[in-house]
Amino acid sequence: MQAAAIAWSFILSFAASATLATVYALGGQPQIEAAMLFVALGGLAAGLVLWSQRLMPQGPDVESRAVLLDEPEERDEAEASFEAGVEEIGRRKFLGRLLGAAVAALGFTFLFPIRSFGTRPGVSLYTTSWREGLRAVQPDGTPIVAAALTDNEVLTIFPEGHTDAADSVAILIKMPQGTFAPLPGRESWSPQNIVAFSKVCTHAGCPVGLYQAASAELLCPCHQSVFRVPEAAKPISGPATRPLPQLPLAVDADGYVVAQGDFPSPIGPGFWHIGKKQ
Repeated sequence: MQAAAIAWSFILSFAASATLATVYALGGQPQIEAAMLFVALGGLAAGLVLWSQRLMPQGPDVESRAVLLDEPEERDEAEASFEAGVEEIGRRKFLGRLLGAAVAALGFTFLFPIRSFGTRPGVSLYTTSWREGLRAVQPDGTPIVAAALTDNEVLTIFPEGHTDAADSVAILIKMPQGTFAPLPGRESWSPQNIVAFSKVCTHAGCPVGLYQAASAELLCPCHQSVFRVPEAAKPISGPATRPLPQLPLAVDADGYVVAQGDFPSPIGPGFWHIGKKQ
């Protein structure tokens, strides 16, 4: 009876783990998954407690040594004790296998959440959809005509054909003549004083969408980081420590604003690309 209770505890745990894995694989249902996890862990715990209380020696046991006599009755008693021990060993072996199966099933179930993380991102965190020659378009797909822009005009732009790419969103600003000082090596990135920077804040990834023309500053409404546009969107206050990556722009033969390539550094928060090109 004691061994049966232990065996059923392990069998129940195994069945609960199998059910949990099946429910998760079919799309998941949090209430059922929680209940099955409770049963799986509870079955293991109950079986181990019963095993320790009912089948393990409780001790201490002390038996005085008597004079060993080679009597027939004693031989029969010794054989009976040995056979009982063999039976006990076989029973414990069976319970041990059930315990191993229950633990293995539960361990297999724990692999499913790891699968939910998906595939490794590779270099996708360091690149966006911007490519050389792609036109800058507004969210509705309208391309940007360079000559139609007025001083301090601000637009949210995407690479043409990728208006759903959240990591590629940028903010375009037509700077007044003589107010923007390009960094060395970036003199060709701002044709006709048109500049663009990633709209994803380098602090926590919020959208940087507020522009103060009087001070030429971009503001992040989430945590009040402020970026100085004439200094290549350098952060001047707030928690952000990295400039907004600048998008290299050009104007094509038809007068449309296009990209010269991708952002030169990873967009967004900096904690996951420490050591990468900034």
